[in-house]
Amino acid sequence: MPTDRFEGFADRKGAFFAALAKHQDREWFAAHKAEYDEGWAKPLGALLAEAREAVDDLYPDFELGEAKVFRIHRDVRFSADKSPYKTHAGGLVPLGHAKVALDVSAALYVQVGTESFAAAGMYGMGPEALARYRAAVADEKRGKEIEKIVLGLVKKGFSLDSMETLKKVPRGLEPDHPRAELLKRKGLIVMFPKLEPAELVSRKILTTIVKHAKAAAPFVRWVAGVAEGR
Repeated sequence: MPTDRFEGFADRKGAFFAALAKHQDREWFAAHKAEYDEGWAKPLGALLAEAREAVDDLYPDFELGEAKVFRIHRDVRFSADKSPYKTHAGGLVPLGHAKVALDVSAALYVQVGTESFAAAGMYGMGPEALARYRAAVADEKRGKEIEKIVLGLVKKGFSLDSMETLKKVPRGLEPDHPRAELLKRKGLIVMFPKLEPAELVSRKILTTIVKHAKAAAPFVRWVAGVAEGR
């Protein structure tokens, strides 16, 4: 990953991505690739690398993986939309090396472009991790731990999200369980408070994201820990 100092992204509104949305063809992208690399991909890599260093001490029992910027190319194999490019740049700081793709925990995920946001946690879980997560949420002691953590984050402007949320509590668990909303989820992340576009063009966005990533660390440790069977 890049070791350059993060100095901000190309602009506040993701003008490159707005143009890319209108020109979803390889010829246009090839002609403008340098704009993406220099204005978005490289700065994102630098931001993630600096943020990783800032939060590393908060994960003494986990191994933080190297910061990673995702490819801009979309996986269109199973999609009706064959547009070849994403309209954002995204990347994460993972915990460990998950054997199942769904089981990736992130100390930090950042997306910038036509829509910009940051988050942390496990967006989705494979069957084994999900079973452990549900057992922990249903458990009186461990369930109250995550409930308290979540309530504290919500008060600070964070919100919950997941890849999928069931309409009902999974079979075998109390339908009126006090943590029913957590039990319905098939993954669990916290969305950070809204990122201010004006901050994207300076180091202010790094300061903001690191502050939120530190606040979210107890949440990520809990989710990643139970998913791994700790």
